[in-house]
Amino acid sequence: MLNISEQLPHGEGHDDKLILPFERRQKSRLRITLESGEEAGLFLERGTILRGGDRLRGSDGRIVLVVAADEPVMRVTADTPIQLMRAAYHLGNRHIPLQIGDGWLRLEQDHVLKEMLLGLGVYVGNQNAAFEPEAGAYGGGHRHQQDDEPAALIRPPQRQRKSHGS
Repeated sequence: MLNISEQLPHGEGHDDKLILPFERRQKSRLRITLESGEEAGLFLERGTILRGGDRLRGSDGRIVLVVAADEPVMRVTADTPIQLMRAAYHLGNRHIPLQIGDGWLRLEQDHVLKEMLLGLGVYVGNQNAAFEPEAGAYGGGHRHQQDDEPAALIRPPQRQRKSHGS
C-alpha cells in the first residue's frame, strides 16, 4: 500500500488525485482511496488540515493532488452587508466552521442553525459544493493566490497599552 507522509508546496503536475470532504481533510492519519482506485495510507503531521489544491508526495515519489469534494452545505446570503455580518457574527460566536465568500457564507448543513439564520432575516439555501472554511485568526492555515498581493500583506496595528502617568 502507498504511504503518503509529505506535503509539498503548491505547484503544477500530479500523478493522481485525492478527493475528500472537509471532515476527512482534517484527519492526519487516514486510510484513503485515490481517484485511480488505489488504496493508500495518509500519515501527516498532527493538526494538518488539507485544502483543495494541496499536493502530497507518496512513498514512491508520486504526486497526489488534494481536491475538496462537493458536499451538502448551506449557502447564506442577505439583502444587506450588515445582515450578512450579523449572521457571520452569530455563527462565529458558536465556533461554527465557516467559509466566507464575496456576499455569501457557507457552512455544513444543520437544521438548528438554519432556523437561527432564517430568524436573523437572511436567506439560506442548500447546495452541494466544496467546503473550505476559514482556518481561524491564529491558525495560519489556508491562503489564496490573492493573499500575496500587497494589500493583503498589511496587518492590523497592534493594540497599544495605555501608559499611566504620561
